Order: sequence, then C-alpha cells, then structure tokens
Amino acid sequence: MHIDNIPISININMNTHREVRVRFAPSPTGPLHIGGVRTALYNYLFARQHGGKMVLRIEDTDSSRFVEGAETYIQETFKWLGIEFDEGVGHGGAYGPYRQSERRHIYRKYVDQLLNEGKAYIAFDTPEELDARRKETANFQYDASTRMTMRNSLTMKKEKVDELIAQGQQYVVRFRIEPGEAVTVHDLIRGDVVIQSDILDDKVIFKSADELPTYHLANIVDDHLMEITHVIRGEEWLPSAPLHVLLYRALGWEDTMPQFAHLSLLLKPEGKGKLSKRDGDRLGFPVFPLEWHDPASGETSTGFRESGYFPEAVVNFLALLGWNPGTEQEMLDINQLTQLFDITKCQKSGARFDYLKAQWFNHEYMLHKSDNEIAQLFAPIVAGNGVEEPLDRITQVVRMMKDRVTFVQELWPLCSFFFIAPTTYDEKTVRKRWKADSPKVMAELAEVLNNIDDFSIEGQEPIVMQWVEKQGYKLGEVMNAFRLCLVGEGKGPGMFDISAFLGKQETLNRIQAAIEKLTDQ
Repeated sequence: MHIDNIPISININMNTHREVRVRFAPSPTGPLHIGGVRTALYNYLFARQHGGKMVLRIEDTDSSRFVEGAETYIQETFKWLGIEFDEGVGHGGAYGPYRQSERRHIYRKYVDQLLNEGKAYIAFDTPEELDARRKETANFQYDASTRMTMRNSLTMKKEKVDELIAQGQQYVVRFRIEPGEAVTVHDLIRGDVVIQSDILDDKVIFKSADELPTYHLANIVDDHLMEITHVIRGEEWLPSAPLHVLLYRALGWEDTMPQFAHLSLLLKPEGKGKLSKRDGDRLGFPVFPLEWHDPASGETSTGFRESGYFPEAVVNFLALLGWNPGTEQEMLDINQLTQLFDITKCQKSGARFDYLKAQWFNHEYMLHKSDNEIAQLFAPIVAGNGVEEPLDRITQVVRMMKDRVTFVQELWPLCSFFFIAPTTYDEKTVRKRWKADSPKVMAELAEVLNNIDDFSIEGQEPIVMQWVEKQGYKLGEVMNAFRLCLVGEGKGPGMFDISAFLGKQETLNRIQAAIEKLTDQ
C-alpha cells in the first residue's frame, strides 16, 4: 500500500482527558536496530513530558522468527541508555502479562466477536493455492473483489466449515474490509491521512496453526486493554494504520482509539534508502546499540556501547535525528530533552544518519565529563596492558590527553608512553629530529634537570629555558630531541607536562637510554 501524495490536514488531539500511556513493543527477532532505539526514546520523552507512563511490551506472536537472547538484549539496551519503563516485561504492572505469547487466551475472545458479527471470516486457502492465484492474476489481493472466489466461510456452508475445522485442517481468520470508505488516520506528525478502503486487503488476524493472532489484531487488543493513549512508532507501520483504525471501530473501541504518530525513517549516510547493517559494515560504524552475537550464524555485530560511545551521547544524538528544539543548542541532557521535546515538530521526511555527528557528540561528552570519571573508565585499559598505576596518576594523564580523543579506548595508543618507557624510536622522527650534536645536548640537559629540586612544571621550565638561551641552542631542536627521548616519537602534550608527570629519575633514565640507543645507530 502506498500513501504518497495524499492530501493531509492537521487534526491533533492529545487525549488530555486521560493519563498519557505509551508503549514500546519490539519483537524478539534479533538485535534492536538503532532506529528502534530512537522510537523508544521519543516514546519516553513524550511520556515523561506529559507525566505519563511508558510500557515495555514484547510482541512475540510470530514464533517462527523468535531468536534466543533477543529479549534480554532489548532490556539490557535500555538499562545502558538510562531509558526507564514504568511497567511491562521485567517491570511488572497491573495490565500484564506483557508478552503477547502469554496472552493467547485473551485474543480468542475478540477473534470470535469479529466472526460472530460477520466482520471477519475463516479462510482455508493453502499457501500453494494462494501462490497459484498470484501467478494467474497480476497484483492479486485477497479483498472484496476476490474473496468470493476463494475457499472461505463466505463461500462455504457452515456445516462444511465446521467439518474442516473438526478434521484439524489449518485455517486463518481474515478481517473483512468493505470498499468505498474513506478511512482517516489522525497523526500527530502528518496530520489527517485519508486512505480509501478499496486499496486495503483482508488481512489475516489469526492463525490456527499456532493459535495466535497476527500483529494486527494483537496490537489493537493490547493497546486497548493496556489503555494506551498514544502510539508512537516508525513510518514503516503507517500503511497498517488504516487497518488498525477499522479494527478499533469493528470492536467498538473507537472512542478510546489512541492518537498515532509515525516517525520518519533513518536514512543511509549517503545515497538513497533506509539505514541498514550493510551501511555500518561498509563505513565502519555500529547500527545496533549493543554488540550482538547471532546464535544462528555465529556472526558478531558491533554495538555503540562496545565501540566506546557514552550512553548520554547516543541519547542526545538520536533525539536530534528527525527533531530539533528550534534553537542552536545541540548538547542536551535527558531532562532538557524532556522539557523541550515536541512530537508535533518531528520532521515528516527521512532523517539522514550522520555517524560522524555521533562521533562529534561523543567527543563533546568526553570533554564535558570530569577527568576522574574518564580515568575510572580508562583504568581497566591501563591495567589490561600490564601497568599498575593509582587512579590519581591515571587522572593526570586523562587531564592532559582527553581533548585529543573521541573514545576512551583511543587513549592508550596515544599516551601509553606515560606508563611504559619507549624501547624503540620512530625512524622518521629520528631522521628529522635527532641531530649529530643531540647526544651531547641531551647529556647537558640531563645534568641541568638533575640539579633541579622542584621538578614541577613551574620548577623546571624557567631553569631549562634560561639554560637553552645561555648556551645559544635552538629551542625547537632541544625540545624535539627531548620529546624523542621521553616519548619515542613526535607526539604528546607539552614537554614539561610529560617530565613533571614522569618525575626526575624516570626522565633521566629515559634520556640516558635514548642517548645510548640512538648513538649506536
């Protein structure tokens, strides 16, 4: 079904007479896509903004697609991100159970109601028979124009239907949609979307094979019984919205039908189409919140958490994908987002996934976090490289170096020299920075440093500078050779920052080791 180019008008009803209740209802069929995380975030912001409740419901009616570990993955994702549910799977509540597979006894009542009122019918068409019809008729659709030519309870006598069911023949229940009706979907983002019922097919709402409803019916029944007031979901569900409106009417629940809001798709960073795992694999960025180990293929897919992103940065980045507060401010914490969020201002067109912007956000959060907090994250990496250092020493290094990295794990290759003396020296830097007289000059510098009692930055710098000037040396050449001795290459912060951190004895040891090693070359 296509809904492009349909005229719309704004008709927004915030259901203010009821407590706001929203739900996030993923299917446990694999890792949660980052687009699903954004949907959950928008639900969370909307609920918190209106003093409402957010429900976690697991839609697992399609048992053939169930993947072990997916539900745990979903719950762990939101725990990491700090997106809290008020009730649902793992949280309890008065409207449970919250897994659809545990609610099968509830759905049958409404299937029977629709059948008894002639608003649905039983169909026995086999997959082979349906395939044959599709081959015979281009764009075949099971609807008012074709259903009287199929094997269903509308074309069979009741006795025959009962006989087939008694024999155990599998069947489905289809919702009966009559043509000639204009169906209006009230959407908070897109306004009133009007669809003609003629283009809708008689969707399957129940399957006898597993005694479970399909998404369409289960979704409606659960939203109604759980008193959901607003359904905020992805654009991909917009084609289903007219059917859901008709189901609400058919069940007599039109007065409590939730308000819909269909979010725009997340698009590829470049080119056309929606964001996919292939885009992440090709360009080197995650599309899942957490690392995922596929139990079937054994394949591992990286996640934002394992890639080193801060949860606050991910939340901030996702919130601004398809919505903005109308100001230039970009750094917004969860409380600020809650205050500013306006679901009606979400863009209708797709939001391009700018992974470089995600990295920018992470770098900004790196700078905003305290040195101690980053040090606590960096400490296990330092220890994992065989170095035992107290946290205050690691914090000193973080203070000097965190502005140079985007992720915490990038700190080690950049500043390992603070903890481990170089044993090799970068050949390119040696050729460029180590002059014929460098051994003599470094030996003199070592003597100057050895005579300094206060080895702080303030204690070293003026004495060394006076010595350089007195000797008539070029400052750049002295400092470059000094850096090569302490670091092993041409990187790092100010030289006196490094030597003050290392201390006098370690600084002298490294100068002597470099003189010996580089003089032999």
